[in-house]
Amino acid sequence: MSQTIDEVQQEIVDEFSIYDDWMDKYAIIIEQGNALQPIDEKYKIPENIIEGCQSRVWLQTDYRDGKLWFQAESDAIIVKGLLALVLRVFNGRTPDEIINTDLRFMKEIGLTDHLSPTRSNGLLSVIKQIRFYAIAYKAKAEK
Repeated sequence: MSQTIDEVQQEIVDEFSIYDDWMDKYAIIIEQGNALQPIDEKYKIPENIIEGCQSRVWLQTDYRDGKLWFQAESDAIIVKGLLALVLRVFNGRTPDEIINTDLRFMKEIGLTDHLSPTRSNGLLSVIKQIRFYAIAYKAKAEK
C-alpha cells in the first residue's frame, strides 16, 4: 500500500531533521534534484513553462486512472531539488488529494525561511500550477 501525502511529508521532514546545518540541507536538496528524471525534450515547450520563476521551470502533467503524474525540470540545481521534493508529495495522487493537501513540509524543514523571495515565489508558482491542474482534471472528470 502506498504512503499518504502526510506520510510522505513526514518522511521528508525526518530526512531533513537529521541535519542542523543549512549547507547539509542544501546538499540533500541538490541530491534530490540530481535524482529527478529529466523531462522529455518534447515537453520543454512554452505552454509547460511556469511563470513567476526566476530560473526556467517546466512542468508536464499526465492524468491516468484518476491520478495526476508530474514531470518537472529546471535549469537551476536548487530549484530542481525543490521540484523533486514537491513531486514526491504530489505524484500519483488524485485531484482531491492534491486540492486538500496542507503542504506543511516546507515550513517544517525551514525552507520558507531559507529561500530567497524569488525562489519562494517560483516554488509557490509551481505548487499553484499543480493545484490548478488538479482542479481542472477534477472538473473534467465530473462532467
